[in-house]
Amino acid sequence: MFESFFPCKRIRSAYEIDYVDLYKNGCRALIFDIDNTLVCHGAPQSEKSLPFLQNLMAMGFEILFLSNNKEPRVKSFNDPLGAKYIYKAGKPNPKNYVKACELMGTDISSTVFIGDQLFTDIWGANKAGIYSILVGQIGKKEEIQIVLKRILEKVVLAVYNRKLKKGTLKEKKYGK
Repeated sequence: MFESFFPCKRIRSAYEIDYVDLYKNGCRALIFDIDNTLVCHGAPQSEKSLPFLQNLMAMGFEILFLSNNKEPRVKSFNDPLGAKYIYKAGKPNPKNYVKACELMGTDISSTVFIGDQLFTDIWGANKAGIYSILVGQIGKKEEIQIVLKRILEKVVLAVYNRKLKKGTLKEKKYGK
């Protein structure tokens, strides 16, 4: 019942993902959520996020920010980097996940999505057929509708963790 919300992989932070391994296994594009994935909710690029993202681009990754926020928020975050972005993305609708791949010149099989929310980020990536990585939220400050969704996420993640522990579910490895 909850499987459509399960991430392919779960890791504590976007900054702890093994991007070298992803690249080695054929990943060429990364779609990121912004708020609470790369920086605290509403924060600008930071001394941590900007060099991190620049390094990923130098490694050869295409980068795109997919956000449900309005353009001023997403554009201001992107301006120091100059990547691609889609604002008011309508996540979890898979349409803009696929559009993101088109904008980056990749396809769903060579793209990974990284986000902090199950019911928008991960569900949308899964519906689009894109490998999804759930990361822990960076900050606690969030809009009320997200706070309420976090309560339901705990239920889904409890099932996810129980299935992993029992061995009835395995995290999916990216790549060929």
